[in-house]
Amino acid sequence: MSTKTVAIVGGGIAGLAAALCFARKGISTRIFEKSASLEEVGAGLQLTPNVTCILDELGLLPALKEYWSEPEVVALASGMSLKRLGTVPVRDNAKSRWGAPYAVLHRASLQRVLANAVMQNPLCALTLDQPVESPDAQVLRDPCSGKKPDLLIAADGVWSRLRNFVAGGPDLSFSGNIAWRLTIPQKAAPAFLDRETVTAYLAPKAHLVTYPLRETASINIVAIGGGVDASEGWGTQASAAQKALLERSFRGWHTAVRDMLFNAQNPTFWPLFEAGLGRWHNDKDLVLIGDAAHAMMPFSAQGAGMAIEDAYELANLVAALPVEQALSQFEQQRSARVAMVRKRGALNKFAYHASGPLRIGRDILLSMRPPASFARDLDWLYGYRAPN
Repeated sequence: MSTKTVAIVGGGIAGLAAALCFARKGISTRIFEKSASLEEVGAGLQLTPNVTCILDELGLLPALKEYWSEPEVVALASGMSLKRLGTVPVRDNAKSRWGAPYAVLHRASLQRVLANAVMQNPLCALTLDQPVESPDAQVLRDPCSGKKPDLLIAADGVWSRLRNFVAGGPDLSFSGNIAWRLTIPQKAAPAFLDRETVTAYLAPKAHLVTYPLRETASINIVAIGGGVDASEGWGTQASAAQKALLERSFRGWHTAVRDMLFNAQNPTFWPLFEAGLGRWHNDKDLVLIGDAAHAMMPFSAQGAGMAIEDAYELANLVAALPVEQALSQFEQQRSARVAMVRKRGALNKFAYHASGPLRIGRDILLSMRPPASFARDLDWLYGYRAPN
């Protein structure tokens, strides 16, 4: 094993998962996080079987099960009539079909479990309140030897600064989509929100995803529509103008949905950015993972999943190969996987936001499709196992 020391910039889900995956291979890591505390922004996320199988190998499932819920089904429904159009059984089907559970939880809960595991692992070190914007930053050098790490991992998210040091790296662009996020206490949630499912409500040019969050006794709601805001950053409380944009995006939806969204007290406003095609490493000792490499739209619910897959596969390759060869192979195998997920996300967006005759045809086809057919269509995604 030629790689002995690894530095990771970013203490989010990607960076923490990477540290644990490298520790699993006996490689020590130092994580540098610019924030003074680990506070994951956002609300809920979905952990699909291709991800929970990795978290299981890391020994994290017992801790995660204290927080998560395993939904009965993933459902598609009309945003205008609320009629259910199709379902994929996941609570009982995920383990038998894809070999691992399907769960939903708050992002902060996942980060908390990852952070606790990192802090308990002697091969992992975490430094907070330490921004790193250059691969030559002095703080990255070993405090005893003064040497640079054998490998630097940029897990610094959508707004990655280290991406600028990868020649031919991906460019970041505004997708034209906005996500409004909010949670509603389950006791106060409208009756149409199912407490046992992940449901995507579909309508022209917008869609809504809802599911329960056990640890906060709430319903997580993500409303996605078109928008024009392209400022850096996200997760800010929606302004009056941004709430007005939400109302325009969901005009024509069922009254119960409109009332829920328009009366929401503190929705947050998230302009959605995506990274284009480009190189993920510098051929030497710097590699991008997660959103720094391939930020994508949430239409296949795989943002965190792709970051965790990245971490697992990168650690496996670095432990087995010289670092330059490992980085080349990592980009090759992961870019192919990410491209498939992006393609599926684009297809989902087309289907979810269809209008006119396309929407009518979509609804008829979905209503005629048996659950087993939906499940087979996800085998390539949920049944994926990263090379070990």
